[in-house]
This record gives sequence, C-alpha cells and structure tokens, in this order.
Amino acid sequence: MSAWSRIVRAWRTIERGHDAVFTARWRQGLRREARRQEDTLRALVMLESLGVDNPVAYETLDLVPYLVADLHEWHQRMGRESFGDPGVCC
Repeated sequence: MSAWSRIVRAWRTIERGHDAVFTARWRQGLRREARRQEDTLRALVMLESLGVDNPVAYETLDLVPYLVADLHEWHQRMGRESFGDPGVCC
C-alpha cells in the first residue's frame, strides 16, 4: 500500500470522526432550518405569482422555473392533497 493511499484513508477516517462529533448531533435541526428557509422562499415566489407584492421580487423572479419542479413535494408537506387548478400540479 502506498503512502498516498494511507493518507487518503486516514483523512477519510478523520472526516467520519468529525462528522460524528460535530455534525450528526445537529443534523436534524440543520435540515429543519434549511426546510424552513426553502418554504419561505417558495411562499414568496408563490405569493408573487398570485399578485401579492413581494419585497424581493427582482431577486426571486428568475427562480420560478426551478421551484415549479418541487411544488408537488411542498404542497403535500404543507398538508394539501392537491394544489391549484387541474393540470397545475396534481
């Protein structure tokens, strides 16, 4: 076994240890916060598409095509069986 492969293997072991000590404890909280931020962004974009003034309209306008892709997952997580008019999502 070469010295390089031993270094790589040792580095991966250190990464796993770091993940176990520093990240794993807070992973659920980090995911929850990321989901909350994504939901806020989706709500801003959806409100804008419904005609409600958006304070960050210029920055979110280009994001609409990207957010359409995960609309189905979002409305199910929010507790709605279907969303919008027929053909919009479900």
